[in-house]
Amino acid sequence: MSTAVVVEAPGEHRLVSHEPSRPEAGEALVRVHAVGICGSDRELYQGNRPEGYVRYPLTPGHEWSGTVEAVGAGVPEALVGRKVVGEGFRNCQVCDRCHAGETTLCTAGYEETGFTQPGAMATTLTLPARLLHALPDDADLTAAALLEPAACIAAAAIKANARPGERVAVVGTGTLGMFAIQFLKAGSPAELLVVGTRNDREALSRQFGATGFRTKDQELPDDFDVVIETAGSASAARTAASLLRRGGRLVLTGIPASGAEGLDPTDLVVRQLEVHTVFGAAPDAWAHTVRVFGAGLLDPLPLVTHELPLDGFAEAIELVGSGDPKVGKVLLRP
Repeated sequence: MSTAVVVEAPGEHRLVSHEPSRPEAGEALVRVHAVGICGSDRELYQGNRPEGYVRYPLTPGHEWSGTVEAVGAGVPEALVGRKVVGEGFRNCQVCDRCHAGETTLCTAGYEETGFTQPGAMATTLTLPARLLHALPDDADLTAAALLEPAACIAAAAIKANARPGERVAVVGTGTLGMFAIQFLKAGSPAELLVVGTRNDREALSRQFGATGFRTKDQELPDDFDVVIETAGSASAARTAASLLRRGGRLVLTGIPASGAEGLDPTDLVVRQLEVHTVFGAAPDAWAHTVRVFGAGLLDPLPLVTHELPLDGFAEAIELVGSGDPKVGKVLLRP
């Protein structure tokens, strides 16, 4: 039987029968292979998602992979049978930001798969075909389910514009941090330092390409060219900025809770730091991610530690918030 997870309200969910939604013009029906759980899904379930960024009742799931089963009018039939991943932001395509390619800044308002529109914690997902990115025929769909968070970091890597031979660093050793290491490694840096809070993440960091590892309570250097922050902790932004040389480039991706330590504007000006931020991934970041993944330069599988069926949704949410160092990326398998 086809099923789907529905979160009726914060803290309330159920497994329901699922009827695939026939694709209308411009849409595609995807058979979901796997869907990832991240901190924002936990926020959605607990009711901590900011107002306007969730709509209940809802089927969650914004990190996913699958295979196209059917397409609506105006969508090439050649897409049927292809392995795909898909962008989450349902942009309008007509505002000035969308025309500039900055679809995550769409002025028509926020709409995203798995938060305000039905997500992939279901047997199938129907969505605009323009959001799909086709994968190589031999792609591992379990690994591909992690390409959404990878795309967010690809957006950060693009903004960081790290050049070969530069000294680069990553703050944070979660899923996003591990992807940041891989994207920066692909750019041939002279040095790639990772700063985290747990020594047990050093081996995996070095496996992905880090040349150095320190915890934030150790003495840290202050002469790096580029730093990507992925931790989202209260002090992460300041730690990241402290690693930079004068004129260095910083990209912030983490979203800390209220009360986080802010960056000192005097320090930013005097040291002439270049600061960028990322929320989500625009089409260019998605395309970059799929290319890097297809070239074999991105390896998400070592990050997956748990795979559960859809009826394990509550367990998956608890695992993600457990703080257990043995819990990495948790996937649901419809």
